Amino acid sequence: MKPYQVRRSNPTLMMIVCCLAMYSSPAQDSTHHALSAKESVTYAMKNSAQVKNILLAIQIQQQSNKEITSAALPQISGSIDVNYYPKVPVQSFPNFIAAATYGVLEQEGVKDGNGNSIVSPSDFGFIQAQFGTKYTGSVGVSLSQLLFDGQVFVGLQARNASIQYATKAAEVTQEQIKANVYKVYYQVVVGRKQMGTIDANIERVEKLLHDTKALYDNGFAEKLDVDKVDVTLANLRTEKVKLDNQLQNGLLGLKLLMGMPMRHTLTLTDTVSEAELKTDILDTAYAYTDRKEYEQTEWLRRLNEYNIKRYKLSKLPTVALLGSFSKNAQRNEFNFFDANQEWFTTALIGLKVSVPIFEGLAKNARISKAKLELQQTENSIENLKLSIDNEVQTAHANLNSAIVTMDYQRKNMELAENVYNQTKKKYEQGLGSNLEVTTAQAELRVAQVNYYSSLYDAIIAKIDYQKATGKL
Repeated sequence: MKPYQVRRSNPTLMMIVCCLAMYSSPAQDSTHHALSAKESVTYAMKNSAQVKNILLAIQIQQQSNKEITSAALPQISGSIDVNYYPKVPVQSFPNFIAAATYGVLEQEGVKDGNGNSIVSPSDFGFIQAQFGTKYTGSVGVSLSQLLFDGQVFVGLQARNASIQYATKAAEVTQEQIKANVYKVYYQVVVGRKQMGTIDANIERVEKLLHDTKALYDNGFAEKLDVDKVDVTLANLRTEKVKLDNQLQNGLLGLKLLMGMPMRHTLTLTDTVSEAELKTDILDTAYAYTDRKEYEQTEWLRRLNEYNIKRYKLSKLPTVALLGSFSKNAQRNEFNFFDANQEWFTTALIGLKVSVPIFEGLAKNARISKAKLELQQTENSIENLKLSIDNEVQTAHANLNSAIVTMDYQRKNMELAENVYNQTKKKYEQGLGSNLEVTTAQAELRVAQVNYYSSLYDAIIAKIDYQKATGKL
């Protein structure tokens, strides 16, 4: 909604504002908010679903960091196993008993019944036997402690950078919502100022209609003159109805941006001051670090550097300390809880060193990829600097132009109003025609529309300039 003239509206803001009328609910409650522009932004930072989600993203990253930290902490696990074998497994193995027996007989020179020395056969065959018991049970605990893993240690170092990156991403979103809230807020404020002007025009034309009817009744004016003024009055009242509807939709759009329930009532307490729009327009100093997008990209660069370091250290061996303690039992009956039956203890302490030897050059490919991603980020930083320079200079030029245009349009509106007043006086004195009055009235309306359009343009230009310099 651009002041008074919908066709000159910002399309994006109009899409947000005007499509929300369907969400208005006839149900009302007693909740009322009287907010300034800054208070509206504060409300949005607390209640906007978009802000809530981006803040949740920071908490998600915090939990991811805890995941990384857990890899460097001791890992302890316990286990309880109970197995039942309806059929104890059978194993086949060489007949070592027969081989040993024949070996002894040969060694002792024992002869068979025919007087021949006993000679071992070439194949003793296999023996099939069941090994184990029907029931086995074990209870144990195992521990592992990572002593060195380059990737894990780099992950620990990168935790703060990842949180900062998520935080800056949240601030970028908050900055955009802040700018949109300001724009829609002042859009409604300017519309209300315009509504006051329309009311003044209606009052002015109503008086003109009354005077014209009096002249007509006394034979000093034609019926056509009365009809012309009547048409002008009807047009003004129609415009007031349209503008009032746009203001209502504007409030709905503002509530949506702020995350405010549609059933709540909202009153805007701020006004528009030309003097405030002109403050600090000569201050062109800015720093890249004032922009949240720049800080976010800088943290992304640091994360890329950690990524390279992580892949390089993945070529080093990993070292871990291992330990386990368990109790085992074998039974042919399920009597594991019998205190008279023995459990056998097993304990282990070990050191595991894993040495990467060859992985098909995958690590080299990851390192090269991470370096290329770092180059992309560095290119993005340089391009962002150029973009910020362009935004600041363009926004400053637009702001200066908007201020000059606003001053001209205000003077033009004041001049048009003076022309209308003088023309009306001439008409009342019988020195002018009704056509001159209606023409002056139409020109005044055009001048008023142009002024409020330029006023809103100046507000938008000021917001865009503050956003470009990181001072919103």
